[in-house]
Amino acid sequence: MKMQKNHPYHLVDYSPWPLMGSIGAMTLTTGMVLWFHKNEMYLFFLGTIIIIMTMIQWWRDIIRESTFQGHHTIKVTNGLKIGMILFIISEVFFFISFFWGFFHSSLSPTIEIGMTWPPKGIMVFNPMEIPLLNTMILLCSGMTVTWAHHSIMSNKYSETKKSLIMTVMLGIYFTILQAYEYKEASFCISDSIYGSCFFMATGFHGIHVIIGTLFLFTCLLRHMKCHFSMNHHFGFEAAAWYWHFVDVVWLFLYISIYWWGS
Repeated sequence: MKMQKNHPYHLVDYSPWPLMGSIGAMTLTTGMVLWFHKNEMYLFFLGTIIIIMTMIQWWRDIIRESTFQGHHTIKVTNGLKIGMILFIISEVFFFISFFWGFFHSSLSPTIEIGMTWPPKGIMVFNPMEIPLLNTMILLCSGMTVTWAHHSIMSNKYSETKKSLIMTVMLGIYFTILQAYEYKEASFCISDSIYGSCFFMATGFHGIHVIIGTLFLFTCLLRHMKCHFSMNHHFGFEAAAWYWHFVDVVWLFLYISIYWWGS
C-alpha cells in the first residue's frame, strides 16, 4: 500500500546509481593514470562503459520521476534550479584554476622556459584558423539553443526539434575539429608549462562540450517523445544553461590562450 504524503518534496527511493557512478569515476581516473604511464587503455574503457551505463539508467529513473510519476513539483524544480546554478558556479571556479595557472606562467615566464612566452621551441596554433572556426561554431550553437528554448516556451514542436538537432550537430562538429587540432599539434601535454596549460584547459573544455552535447541529445530524444511542455521543461533549461556556460568559457579560452597567449 502506497503512503500518501502531505508535502511538496520528493523523497527519492534507494538507488544504486550514485555508488555505481563513484565506482565508474574511480575506474576511469585510475585507467587514465594507467594509460598515461603504461599505455594500457583497458581500465580506461571499462570506466567509460560503467559511467555511460550509469548515466543512461540514472537519467532514465529521473525522467520517470519527473515526467510520468509527477514527483517534480514547483518546490522540487526550484531546488533543482538552485542545484544547477551552484554546480555551474563550481565549474566556473574549476576553470578559473586553469586560467590562474596560465596567467601565472605567461605574465612572468621563468628562466627555465627561456623567460619568454610562448616558451622556446613551442610552435603555437594560429588563432585565425581552426580556433576561430570553433569560436564561430560555438557562438552559432548558443544562438540555436536559445532558439530552441524560445520555441519550447512558444509550444512550437517542429522548430524546437530543428533547433535542437542543429545544436547537437554543431557540438559534434566542434568536437571533431578539436580532435583534428590535437592530432595536428606540434607539442604535447608534457612540453613545458605551455603544453600542460593548453591541453588541461582546452581538454577539459572539450570534455564539457561532449557532456553538453550528450545532455542536449537526451533533451532532443525526450522532446521527440513529447516529455516537455511550455511550463515543464527544466531538463532542457538546465542543458541550455550548461551550454551557455561552455560557450562563455570557450570565449575566455580563445581570447587568452589562443589569441593573447600566442
